Amino acid sequence: MKKTLTPLLLYILLLAYMPLSAQVRLPALVKDFMILQRDHKVNIWGWASPKEKITIRFQQKNYKTTTGTDGKWLVILPPMKAGGPYTMDITGKNKISLKEILIGDVWFCSGQSNMVHQLNIHDVTYAGEIATANYPQIRQFWIPTLTSLTGPQADLPSGNWKAAVGQDVRPFSAVAYFFAKDLFETYHVPVGIINASVGGTPIEAWISEEGLKDFSSLQTTLQKNKDTAYVNSTNSKTFAGNRTGFRQQDKGLLASPKWFETAYVPKGWHSINVPGYWEDQGVKDLNGVVWYRKEIDIPASMTGKRARVFLGRIVDADVLYINGKQVGSTTYMYPQRRYDIAPDVLKAGKNIFVVRVTNNNGKGGFVPDKPYCIFAGKDTVDLKGTWEYKTGEVYMPASGGFGGGIAAQNQPAALYNAMVAPEINYTIKGFVWYQGEANTGRAEAYKKLQPAQIADWRNKWKQGDLPFLYVQLPGFMDYNYLPSESQWAQLREAQLQSLSVANTAMAVAIDLGEWNDIHPDNKKDVGKRLALAAKKIAYHEDIVYSGPLFQSATVEGNKIIVSFTNTGSGLITNDGEAPAEFAIAGADKKFVWAKATIEGNKIIVSADQVTNPMYVRYAWADNPVNPDLYNKEGLPASPFRTDEK
Repeated sequence: MKKTLTPLLLYILLLAYMPLSAQVRLPALVKDFMILQRDHKVNIWGWASPKEKITIRFQQKNYKTTTGTDGKWLVILPPMKAGGPYTMDITGKNKISLKEILIGDVWFCSGQSNMVHQLNIHDVTYAGEIATANYPQIRQFWIPTLTSLTGPQADLPSGNWKAAVGQDVRPFSAVAYFFAKDLFETYHVPVGIINASVGGTPIEAWISEEGLKDFSSLQTTLQKNKDTAYVNSTNSKTFAGNRTGFRQQDKGLLASPKWFETAYVPKGWHSINVPGYWEDQGVKDLNGVVWYRKEIDIPASMTGKRARVFLGRIVDADVLYINGKQVGSTTYMYPQRRYDIAPDVLKAGKNIFVVRVTNNNGKGGFVPDKPYCIFAGKDTVDLKGTWEYKTGEVYMPASGGFGGGIAAQNQPAALYNAMVAPEINYTIKGFVWYQGEANTGRAEAYKKLQPAQIADWRNKWKQGDLPFLYVQLPGFMDYNYLPSESQWAQLREAQLQSLSVANTAMAVAIDLGEWNDIHPDNKKDVGKRLALAAKKIAYHEDIVYSGPLFQSATVEGNKIIVSFTNTGSGLITNDGEAPAEFAIAGADKKFVWAKATIEGNKIIVSADQVTNPMYVRYAWADNPVNPDLYNKEGLPASPFRTDEK
């Protein structure tokens, strides 16, 4: 039977297909507890239906606008003095009320893992700072890892402003927190941190397509990546190649009982020292899975209560089992291994500790000069010493594979599109940048990329030459006691050259590194040196804000006289000895260690075996042994060389 639609039913169906009236919507950054930039025009923006009237009421004043045909709206608030808390009402067809708004200084903090690293990761070094954190006027907006290969995004999916109070301070970037804390204690105005950082990422991922216009190879990659079919096809092939690769299965997990279970009886295990790399202990060129096992005597006083295990750092990944229970795991090499142990895990007497270590490349094992212990209450048991090991799986060398596919977070403009573009309407005080590790090996490109990034971000924010503060890479990796070449030194040189860009400042951190950790624990001094730079560049104080920077070198006979800027009250060494880490060379560029003396604000260098010196270097190494040149204000000199050209 044929059915006809009644007028009422037709009306109901039409209503169902009609779009609902748009509601006023705000970007993720504009919400409760936000900090707005003082003494500058402030943008408040969002979306609603086309031609919808929008009213913002703030500090007893109304500001009105009408959305465009695209539904976008923007209101510009006049410059305001620091203060708060305030409320803000945004009214269109609906009403949104925001509370606890402060007005102060907002810094956009970005970079890779050393900017990511939270106080939580360094909670032993900064236990006191965390326990006493009570700074409701220091707030962070943390942006999770997001990527876009297709173009800039209009908004973030979510996010909240959190105050540096109690346990909420733990997710704060440690560097950004100490930077903000120093500024807050100096100026007593609220400080906001927008933290957009991703570990292991190159600088080109943080620059927009327009900012990369002069980099043809990156533009080519960028345009190819916009083809979703190409990206999906490439990654599908990679996945298929990896899935059908040449790796055997881990015998320790296939065994019955498994090697970590208490019922397992070990056979054919060998002795090995912890900490240490297995390649340094008779295991040659092994990539794969190695199991470690040790019986640990635990006193009764440590049982029945929460404990913590420190396993230093492990290359690359690990799983820790105690008495057959998995109690912790980490999937990559860089984090410090600090695992919480439940009260029912340990028992008095013999406890079986098993660590399954996976290494994909290079030396595998336990990094030296890190803490290895278990503690509960006031008791500590050392975990260093002789363990037993057995190989569970050996990875065969790959041949003819598909490579690593397209990792979005490493692609040109991908992080800018998703993690920077949504914030460019938000008025800020300046930028804080800590990155470079991922670009070592490409220093020549970095010399152009960092100035391009600075120009790009300033162009996007449209606030003039905003202050750009950044950290020069600290020392890292093995000490070399002979003059040598260094990719890390070259990257530091590229960073140094970016000081030629106006309104920039660099925090030298050569003395704050650790040979065995790309994430050194000392984040506080990095933050304080950045704050010192901010006081000069952004707050225009008449202070010494930098350590000595190379200015010129003059050859006089068999000596080279080196002059510096930023000498402050004068040059010193931090150990009272003659300056170390200076090397000179003649025309052959064969560098030897030099004798160095301080004469006023200059360094005089010479070497008996170099009668006609032409070039000089200072602290030119991945990790210089003793970079001891400072000014009397306690700020270190930047490494440099004069033989680049």
